[in-house]
Amino acid sequence: MVCVGIPKTVDNDLPITDCSPGFGSAAKYLATCLRETAFDLSSVSRTSRKVFALEVMGRNAGWMTAACALAAEQKGDAPHVLLLPEIAFHEGRFLAKVEEAVERYGHCVVAVSEGIKGLDGEFLSAGVKDAFGHAQLGGVAPIVTNLIGDKLRYKCHWAVADYLQRSARHIASETDVQQAYAVGRAAVEFAIAGKNAVMPAIRRLSDSPYRWDIIEAPLSEVANQEKLLPPEFISADGFGITAAARRYLAPLITGEAYPAFKAGLPDYVRLQNVATPKKLGKKFVV
Repeated sequence: MVCVGIPKTVDNDLPITDCSPGFGSAAKYLATCLRETAFDLSSVSRTSRKVFALEVMGRNAGWMTAACALAAEQKGDAPHVLLLPEIAFHEGRFLAKVEEAVERYGHCVVAVSEGIKGLDGEFLSAGVKDAFGHAQLGGVAPIVTNLIGDKLRYKCHWAVADYLQRSARHIASETDVQQAYAVGRAAVEFAIAGKNAVMPAIRRLSDSPYRWDIIEAPLSEVANQEKLLPPEFISADGFGITAAARRYLAPLITGEAYPAFKAGLPDYVRLQNVATPKKLGKKFVV
């Protein structure tokens, strides 16, 4: 049997590959939504709500939450606070950061990872466990906004991006689409060549211009590994990202790859899921 893995996760937590197809488009969607929501919040913050929190996927890895920071064009732009799973949640420091933003900018936008943990190492929001023993996450945005409301008396609103962030094909990153096709094509080529227990991985050659190619990664170095946001990508106060993180993230959301539209809505291809006749002599798993 020949087994070839294909990287694909919006969480962007696979090792070796520079990024995982799906992440760039999800990042683009989140940054766009956060920028638009911030405009709306700023228009009503004088008379109504002061704080908005967006709950983002990612579990233990903060790549998706970090990508929200791309919404900011200049100092003072939203998001004002990132709650990353790599940094333990400290109630006092968080509330002080929110209060500072409201006093300085009139409002505060928070991007919060579903997987943030308290100082005790436990998830702030964890439900029942799945078949693998992993706690089902979700519901941390209302937890932090209720905390803000109780302690700071600010009116808050929250939202959960949920499935929207990983299915928004209408605002896909062109870079991401190109990489998705490239790893898929490479996987088939690896299989035909008889390569086993490997994965096509994206290798970054330069940041600007963003250049990349495809390399071969052993599955033994990918399976059961988790790529977290590195410390050098997290700001000193733990509530933002560094210039290095921005240099990494920015190229991944570049370019537009709009789908065809029909009657005003995206006209997506629907797979028939019909098996094709067997053409290869060996048994392949891709």
